[in-house]
Amino acid sequence: MRTNDFPWPRRAASAAVIACSLLAAAACGSADPGPGAAEPSTAAAFSPAPQQAGGEILVWADATRVPAVEQYQKAHPDVKIKIVTYSGNANGANDLQTKVQLFDRTGNGWPDVAFSTTFGDVAWASRNGAQGKQPYAAPVNRGVIEQSVLDGFAKGALDPCTVDGDVYCVRNDLAQNVLWYNKKLMDDFGYEVPTTWEEYQALGEKVAKEHPGYLVGTAGDPWAPEVYFWASQCPASTLTAPRKVTVDLGSDKCTRMAGLLDTLIAAGSISKDSVFGAGFIKEKADKVLMLPGPSWYGQVLFASTFKTPKNQIAAAVPLKFSADPTNYTGNVGGGVWFISSHSKNLKAAADLVTWVTTSNDYQATAGTYPAFKQAATAWLAGQKETGYFAEDVAPAFTEAAGLVWPGWSATQYSQEAIYASTVVPALNEGKTIASMLETWETAIKNKASSLGYTVDSP
Repeated sequence: MRTNDFPWPRRAASAAVIACSLLAAAACGSADPGPGAAEPSTAAAFSPAPQQAGGEILVWADATRVPAVEQYQKAHPDVKIKIVTYSGNANGANDLQTKVQLFDRTGNGWPDVAFSTTFGDVAWASRNGAQGKQPYAAPVNRGVIEQSVLDGFAKGALDPCTVDGDVYCVRNDLAQNVLWYNKKLMDDFGYEVPTTWEEYQALGEKVAKEHPGYLVGTAGDPWAPEVYFWASQCPASTLTAPRKVTVDLGSDKCTRMAGLLDTLIAAGSISKDSVFGAGFIKEKADKVLMLPGPSWYGQVLFASTFKTPKNQIAAAVPLKFSADPTNYTGNVGGGVWFISSHSKNLKAAADLVTWVTTSNDYQATAGTYPAFKQAATAWLAGQKETGYFAEDVAPAFTEAAGLVWPGWSATQYSQEAIYASTVVPALNEGKTIASMLETWETAIKNKASSLGYTVDSP
């Protein structure tokens, strides 16, 4: 049975987040915290409900994930499931937390399984609930889901779910960033694909002179920090202890990327627009030479939105600064599944979550890159079979999946959303990103403090 019985008002959303909703398979959600080290906490010991009665399980999911639950139900007709479609906490909503707090007070109503687009939910879902109730999320590594299954996820994929050694959610998909490029244009122009950010900047300056109007990136998307500053290991928010965060946008890891972006914005080869803006799609989509961005850009942005013809788009491994010993990248999107610690049917709840996150029957044909390694291999084979890409994207995707820098922490606030509200408007007024770093930092600190974090800033 499927119901839609929560008429909650939708939050106002930016054009880019609306674009993500329309292109639901992308599972973006740039206004939400991205995955990094999960917030430390002093979570209570896990005590399963004493009466595991079985029966129907209640599942909350967003519209994009409902078909996965329905597909599971079709494959397991003996399992009784009630599906509730809700926001998935996209666009900065906190519907799940609000309702769980109510259920903590009343002592019933918790969904057995819930999907969320935001890793920030781990911060509260792993902590004690109202009136001393145990955390909403069950630590799945404590006999709820087999360890052999958890071991099958990509390196670092479950880090955003892990608090004090326990895993409080299961990762649905990854949205690791790679360097997208138009191979046809690169070949036509005689350019080599860069391997470092320095080479990227030099090529961007060259493009501005030799092929004015062509672009190597964009800085006006709300998720631009997740693409550029995360990859630069900028400590925009790094958790160091329970409810304690370091914010240091004055770090050279931040200023070096701000300088690179400002240089190419001034040259004209990085746009201040969003890739999902109507004007960008109409006037600039066919001028994109390179574009650092998430794995879902391939089918969602280039194929479906830009309508870029087949055999043009390819992906390269994430860039690095020459001084850094290794490559790092960021992440734009993805989502997680929670299993309720209050569930009286943990076995069925765990079986559903295991299936929707690991089964090739669903994940191999899903719209985004699976977090489970075996499913990701099958998914990549499917991408190759489409014949869309100029080269096999599997090597770049696979390498990037293990390169997401862990210092960009998942918190109850979003430094990316703050960038969208402070830096992006300033860019459109002609200001530089470097000149706005202090403003961005102050806004992050204020938001963190308002939520009860202790903020350190060197």
